[in-house]
Amino acid sequence: MTEPAVDAPAPHAPPRGVDLDRLSAYLATHRPELAGGDLSARLIAGGKSNLTYLLRAGGREVVLRRPPLGHVLATAHDMTREFRVISALAPTDVPVPAALLLCEDPDVIGAPFYLMERVHGEVFRTRAQTDPLTADQRRGLAMAMMDTLAALHTVDPAAVGLADFGRPEGYLARQVRRWSGQLDRSRSRPLPGIDELRDRLAATAPEGANTGRIVHGDYRLDNLLATVDPVAVRAVLDWEMATLGDPLADLGLLLTYWDVLGDSDAAESNPVADGLGPRAGFPTGTELIDRYAGRSDVDVGPLHWHVALGCFKLAVICEGIHYRHTRGQTLGEGFDRIGDLVAPLVAHGLTAVEKK
Repeated sequence: MTEPAVDAPAPHAPPRGVDLDRLSAYLATHRPELAGGDLSARLIAGGKSNLTYLLRAGGREVVLRRPPLGHVLATAHDMTREFRVISALAPTDVPVPAALLLCEDPDVIGAPFYLMERVHGEVFRTRAQTDPLTADQRRGLAMAMMDTLAALHTVDPAAVGLADFGRPEGYLARQVRRWSGQLDRSRSRPLPGIDELRDRLAATAPEGANTGRIVHGDYRLDNLLATVDPVAVRAVLDWEMATLGDPLADLGLLLTYWDVLGDSDAAESNPVADGLGPRAGFPTGTELIDRYAGRSDVDVGPLHWHVALGCFKLAVICEGIHYRHTRGQTLGEGFDRIGDLVAPLVAHGLTAVEKK
């Protein structure tokens, strides 16, 4: 299978966001086996939040993660949390890259960062990638995605050293407050309906019967490295929003990507869900939830409120990306269209939050 696309920099010019001289000096002290020979970096395309680079260092390839270049929302780009959770999950059935090095000193490359092993596989994101798949491969990928999520939600946080990784009580109500705060930090234009959606979510937040599980926070097909021959999930990526909370929030956000963006007019040529969901030939969201329910002990009840929360959260994330893009603080392609997704997400969220 092909590897994730990378943006090649100009000859001898590192991409923005990585100071190779400072990084090389840091590695020489902290991971000398990675410091030998020429150090090079390429931006891995596709990421819409934290930045991911492929490094060639010491005769091997590793991956570096760091926050965006500017307008970093509070707690939304925490490298230490990402590093901690993938380290903790290494001995479990949840596939994660091996964690190699955490640097919390922003003076090295301009922001905290961590290194992890490179896992070979493909990030399935676009129709160009998913259209050539057979129906069996699409179904297999979707079901493997749900089996992996069920495996994550089955992990006992205390058994892997994550008992203090979050505050499960009041998680759902706190999510509404958190993303409301993030929205206020990203406002740069009128956003009709988004305040109404926030208020309805805040007024109707359920208690949550499944709290205390490890939640990924942004679980979807294109945050996985996978193969189709054989069909397998090789690694779960992008743990920046992981915490302890209600696993139904993961399901609600997944359905937002899958059924809201992946099976609606909003899915047409958008950079988030172009190759995901029923329109791309994958099983329906209902089939995904049925698969998950058959492999998890989580009480999966009505998910309308959780989908509405997913719509609100994703609308805020898209607006934050739009904000950074208008200020020249994004790297990669597709950012010019991210802002167009906010309105349909808000509209669907308002409809979902009123369902019983």
